Amino acid sequence: MRATSHSRRIAHLDMDAFFASVELLSYPELRGRPVVVGGRNVDAPLMRADGSRQFARLGDYVGRGVITTSTYEARALGVFSAMGLMRSAKLAPDAVILPANFDAYREKSRQFKEAVAAIAPNIENRGIDEIYIDLTDMEEDSHTLAQRLKQAVFDATGLTCSIGITPNKLLSKIGSDLNKPNGVTILALDDVKTRIWPLATKKINGIGPKAYEKLTGLGIHTIGELANTPPALLVQHFGISNGEWLSRVAHGIDERPMVLASEPKSISRESTFEKDLHVRHDRAELSDIFTALCMRLADDLKRKGYASKTIGLKLRYADFRSVTRDVTLPVAIFDGADIRKAAGACLKRVALTQKIRLLGVRASGLVSLSEPGQEVAVLQGDLFN
Repeated sequence: MRATSHSRRIAHLDMDAFFASVELLSYPELRGRPVVVGGRNVDAPLMRADGSRQFARLGDYVGRGVITTSTYEARALGVFSAMGLMRSAKLAPDAVILPANFDAYREKSRQFKEAVAAIAPNIENRGIDEIYIDLTDMEEDSHTLAQRLKQAVFDATGLTCSIGITPNKLLSKIGSDLNKPNGVTILALDDVKTRIWPLATKKINGIGPKAYEKLTGLGIHTIGELANTPPALLVQHFGISNGEWLSRVAHGIDERPMVLASEPKSISRESTFEKDLHVRHDRAELSDIFTALCMRLADDLKRKGYASKTIGLKLRYADFRSVTRDVTLPVAIFDGADIRKAAGACLKRVALTQKIRLLGVRASGLVSLSEPGQEVAVLQGDLFN
């Protein structure tokens, strides 16, 4: 018999600042300092004559790379993943910058998932650093289970995680972020009004920057305000499907089942313009949209734990004709700048003879970053030269 949302017990386990935390295992002297991981051609730490290490400064970085992740100390300075490193350098010039080490991240990902599976085997893999866990049929109380899981993860990896346990995936995803780092949040549906409604609408997984901006423009800032908005108004502005979904999730309703074995075939981002854009007259705006789509796609790939060997481009002209182009690469990529270059190579093969109403970027040929032995290009700036 399938459990209802009231009787289900779903956990979302999210590793704390995963990539950065793995690096701190190798460089414990950096604990408590702002640290970012990412960039192109970042120098590895140098060993000084006295045995101490010399680390590269973010303020000295020159290039077009983006942040893969950052420590909580760096985030306190306004430096977050997917942010351009040159912009980040202005906010935290004295932060340490480290190159990414995906072999180490894949190994730690494998270790924490095996540790969790030994306690609770019903797992939905959501990426290299996060999973959902079905705890419905387990006998122990939620707090005891959360502590057991956290201790198992720490024993296996030396790393901390945060866990949200609620009746559904929507609330658990929000809950795991409420007490970071190293936190536990346990919520029932009765807690939605007091714990969830005061939060900003963008805390709901699925409300992206564009929807958040539109909600804000309607005077809807919090989840509670969204819940109290007439569904008809949401349908009017977001369409039937999205409007009804917004109304449901604002009340904490999420009936999605656990998906215990699933691999996506592709991940994409696209934008339909409010008005058709001219290739020459609106070039700057099109370029900004194109870059933003590539950066968001890169963030999606990193969050879900994938790199891509095939990057595709989709255009829809003003007359509603669509055209697609793609390029297959010798190695998989996930960096936004590299995706931008690959998609740009596709764009050169498209006839730009009329206005454009839709632009999209797609990543396929996905390679899991949690699997060992995968050949992945980490921020390789010369792939397309």
